[in-house]
Amino acid sequence: MTPRILVLAGEPSGDLHGGRVVAALRARLPNAVIDAVGGPRMAAAGATIVRSIDGLSAMGLVEIIDKLPTHLRLLRNLQREFTARHYDLIIPVDYPGFHLRVAEAARRSGIKVLWYIAPQLWAWRPQRAQRFARAVDRLAVILPFEPDFFGGVGIATDYVGHPLVDREPPPSRDAARAALNLPAEARVLALFPGSRKGEIRRLWPVYRDAAQRLLDAGQCTHVLVATTPEGWYPDAGRLALVCDRPEHVLAAADAALAKSGTTTLEAALANVPMVVAYRLHPITAWFIRPLVRVRWVSLVNLIAGREVVPELMQGAATAEGLAAAVLPLLDPDGEPARHQRLGFADVRHRLGGPGASERLASIAEQMLVA
Repeated sequence: MTPRILVLAGEPSGDLHGGRVVAALRARLPNAVIDAVGGPRMAAAGATIVRSIDGLSAMGLVEIIDKLPTHLRLLRNLQREFTARHYDLIIPVDYPGFHLRVAEAARRSGIKVLWYIAPQLWAWRPQRAQRFARAVDRLAVILPFEPDFFGGVGIATDYVGHPLVDREPPPSRDAARAALNLPAEARVLALFPGSRKGEIRRLWPVYRDAAQRLLDAGQCTHVLVATTPEGWYPDAGRLALVCDRPEHVLAAADAALAKSGTTTLEAALANVPMVVAYRLHPITAWFIRPLVRVRWVSLVNLIAGREVVPELMQGAATAEGLAAAVLPLLDPDGEPARHQRLGFADVRHRLGGPGASERLASIAEQMLVA
């Protein structure tokens, strides 16, 4: 009997991870029917796209309101598919707000659920873990401390490793600088103000002004900004906007100013010292503040279990504060940069080796034959 699998993403990062999952499933289960709610990477890996992720992505309580009708229509369509038992297994990839409801609908129809990249319930609203446990059959996590938390609420949990470890090695520093037309002796600061329109709107002005201070003071010679086609970056001045080449921006940098999220882990893997700064919409920040249960927000600090990189959040993320925090990291031989690199080595050790998608595909095969 031909297995039928649905892989679901909700935003570009999920499409990236989902693409690797689809490729691993294709290699292990060549006869399987693999459909996807996804994008170009999942399609290129061999999935049939039943709904594009275009128009789905949103972040924050305020920003997601206008996306609700789109999500509700998609959920109703998937519920009809599940009722007809068109799938044997679904694999939601991250995107917990919507995918939790999809998983619940699948379970009600007797379809198995293998969730990949767990919601950060250990960070906030841990009381929702019981609802999550009822919605999934098995969980594949990518952070080494997560099995203890999710196993503790009764979910069969496997640590499969972090998918970032599977990426192609970044270009060398010299190659990245040559590709970006930077002199080898340049002192380079990289800015990563995010990929979503809302976070770029909140982070760009303060990131820009902090970098401009360092340029004006002669503390760095070049500033590279990792941008997206959808982002708006007014008054960039001498800051160089580099679109769709984040790996080159990071490889060329002496230090980085980065939003919280996967970017911090990418910088740690690239051994680039950083300051983490983030601002939520004020209403969102007010709502979640009493719910937060972790001391840090960056993945680097969470995995290390200590402060490896400084974090400046909300009102603390000022141009003056960011410039002061980044300044000592621009000296590659200084103690602050050396301290961070020692912490990054610990983080890389904890993440382990490559093969996350292949391990996930193995779990999927086990669930299909069970």
